[in-house]
Amino acid sequence: MHSTDQVRRWSDRSHSWAANHLRGIFTTVTPVARWEHIFYLIIKNTKAGNYSISLDYTTTPLTNMKTCQVSNQWAKPVKPHRDKDVASPGEVSLNIFTPHHPHQLSLTAPSSCDDINRAHQALSGPCLSAFHPSQVSTMAKLPVVEVLPLPQGTREYEALRQSIVDSLADSIPESLRLPESLIKNPPKNVTAIPRECGLLTSEEIDITETYTAVQLAAAIASKQLTSVAVVTAFAKRAAIAHQLTTCLVEFFMDEAIARAKELDDYLEKNGKTVGPLHGVPVSVKEHMPIKGHYSALGFLDTRKLDDKDCQMIATLRAAGAVFYVKTNQPQGIMHLESVAPLGRVLNPHNINLSSGGSTGGEAALLATRGSVLGIGTDIGGSIRGPAGFCGIYGFKATSYTLPQKDFLVGGFAAELNVLCSTGPMCNSLEDMDLFVSILKASKPWLEDPALIPLPWTGLSTPTPKPLKIGIMFHDGHIIPQPPVTRALNWAKSQLKASGNFEVKIFAPFGAKEAMTNIRKAYWPDGGRAVKEHCAKTGEPIFPLTQWVLKDAESDVDVGTEGLLDMRVKRDIFRHQYVEHWNKQDVDVLLCPMFVGPACEHETAFYWNYTAFFNYVDYPGVVFPTPIKAGKKGEEDYAEADKTPLSPEDQHVRDLWAKGDFEGAPIDLQLVARKYHDNDLFGALAQLKDVLQLP
Repeated sequence: MHSTDQVRRWSDRSHSWAANHLRGIFTTVTPVARWEHIFYLIIKNTKAGNYSISLDYTTTPLTNMKTCQVSNQWAKPVKPHRDKDVASPGEVSLNIFTPHHPHQLSLTAPSSCDDINRAHQALSGPCLSAFHPSQVSTMAKLPVVEVLPLPQGTREYEALRQSIVDSLADSIPESLRLPESLIKNPPKNVTAIPRECGLLTSEEIDITETYTAVQLAAAIASKQLTSVAVVTAFAKRAAIAHQLTTCLVEFFMDEAIARAKELDDYLEKNGKTVGPLHGVPVSVKEHMPIKGHYSALGFLDTRKLDDKDCQMIATLRAAGAVFYVKTNQPQGIMHLESVAPLGRVLNPHNINLSSGGSTGGEAALLATRGSVLGIGTDIGGSIRGPAGFCGIYGFKATSYTLPQKDFLVGGFAAELNVLCSTGPMCNSLEDMDLFVSILKASKPWLEDPALIPLPWTGLSTPTPKPLKIGIMFHDGHIIPQPPVTRALNWAKSQLKASGNFEVKIFAPFGAKEAMTNIRKAYWPDGGRAVKEHCAKTGEPIFPLTQWVLKDAESDVDVGTEGLLDMRVKRDIFRHQYVEHWNKQDVDVLLCPMFVGPACEHETAFYWNYTAFFNYVDYPGVVFPTPIKAGKKGEEDYAEADKTPLSPEDQHVRDLWAKGDFEGAPIDLQLVARKYHDNDLFGALAQLKDVLQLP
């Protein structure tokens, strides 16, 4: 129980915050002097056009209230259960947060759409942007840094969720745990903590920070390092990274070390390696089956223990890879932020920002050097988004060129019109090339007839002289935030100064149409499957899940005619885009990866710059640049970019104005034509020195 003085301070600060943010929108702000257990912020329509706000602090647990099935974050309201003890007739209740109190607030607003939308627009930005990032559950078996709590589900769901979280906690030894004082008061940038926390030896720091996967494989093969030493170092660092970013869902260090010892013994006995990844640790996204471990499709009801490896895992295992962790992904595997029942993944460069999604756990782990090589999937930006948010490499191949057999048991209806791809995530260009070359060398098309048997030349692929590079500064729908434009200008000046490239401005094409079409194509069932999965365990539908569903949400699926219409529109668009590309006369396209740097939590709304290339099925690589976002207020849109191109563009500008993106790395994206994956890597090889690619 908190002291009366402490509660009064919280109340006064929250009341002041509410008054400042809502002045001019609502008529009165009145605190209610009750000093007990949980705040309520009540907004009521007192008379036509007027509202009053009261701040209440009461003992009623919000988890027991029969309000909307939305908690902890703002989201699109749904109809509440009518209950005289919950809300007056004609009102809707939502749970939110203020920046000055770690507990929930309940918002009650008139139930008309206009009034709810006014309240939503007034409060959603301030609530999320100002919330202080120092939340930590004192009840957790393994405390982790938290900046925003998760939406709450039913009692049964919470018990199941907690049991899985506790199982992960039990797998991480006490010797690898960070001080709780650090977890409660973390710095904004946590990338240095693994190096400085004292839990790693100097050799382990060297192994995890100075080697690429290619170099580790060579060092193990030459017996300069043992696989046991390498796997131990990365597993220890992964455990540390998880406490800082919530990047893991499973940790099996002992199993990995046992496998590493087998590989060391094999090398000692036979004088050769089992393959090109002999003894190198590889991290794996949660939904990819590994024998003896759990996979899930983004909902707790889909979690299962797998009795065999999927095709890609089997191939990498045969090449000598050692698996030691599985990494976090979002609900439904369909957010550009990785917030899931098992936790919200934080960006290690700035914990107030997202690590991206859906492969956000991999990205955060790689950025903290708890992994040297990871695997992602991408149907809307799920490799490229997280890689870009965290300042690493990510490659989305053209569809049906790399193995995905058994990745998603039961399939995903979106793939009837938008095909998923897979690829590596890592910290070096040569590691991406190694990953793809291993998979291609296994001739995966002999096991999966859906795959196209294209050979791999990768970084050795010859390119035209001079290489013609198109630069697209914006997509005609949303101008990216200032640090992205700065990075594009830097790249343009580097390319022109080299004198080895023909640099052209690439005109944007059809972004709004593509995004409208793809958002509907993702959910041909109108979102029914999502709701059914959540209903099975009482899992809440997360705010960003509601966001991605909103354009397609329906009580019925689109049917055969609807699917055919989507397919025809997609193919017409692809033909039009090919014509557009041909007129631009370029070999590759350099463009933004996202509408800005890594976004603040719960604001990963606009996938334009990644999902577009899923829609046309072009391969893309995101790569790090030396550019980082500066301190808040240090830069703004250029004069030529001052006019918004669309309401969505204005929203992105509003997010920039209120946000703090300090330290966020800026990646750019290089794209090639469909099936020109080799040419893409050939171009990257030419750009390596000019663009200072690691």
